[in-house]
Amino acid sequence: MTTPTHPVYEKLKSLNITLPEVAAPAAAYLPFVQTGKLVFLSGHLAKKDGQVIVGQLGKNVTTAEGKAAARLIAIDLMGTLHAATGDLGKIKRIVKVMSLVNSTGDFTEHHLVTNGCSELLGEVFGDAGKHARSAFGVAQIPLGACVEIELIAEVE
Repeated sequence: MTTPTHPVYEKLKSLNITLPEVAAPAAAYLPFVQTGKLVFLSGHLAKKDGQVIVGQLGKNVTTAEGKAAARLIAIDLMGTLHAATGDLGKIKRIVKVMSLVNSTGDFTEHHLVTNGCSELLGEVFGDAGKHARSAFGVAQIPLGACVEIELIAEVE
């Protein structure tokens, strides 16, 4: 993947983060859609080395493991944003993050799991990475993934 020169890419490099290529959709949807100045990214599942991270928070996945999975999703989301825009320097603002956490009924740390994504977006994009957010606990996620996150960004 060719990366333009921009402070965002320098920050990714300093964090030893390489953006992945966009994964092919597993069903009848697009990985991203742009309308006007907004880019909507479809939900991205937690994956490590191309394999879905399966499990349920509060049962067999810890909050720390869920947070790490959400951080990995943020990297995938940035790869998709790069594909959508051709240059992460065009991102004016990360507007909204919505996180679905596969969790038991008594698990209450969805917000801490989602911080794995939110914190990395803030670190990479600075003030432009600060966003509105929702974090939900759900009974199940496709393929048994522990976390799924979608994102809306504004482009210049």
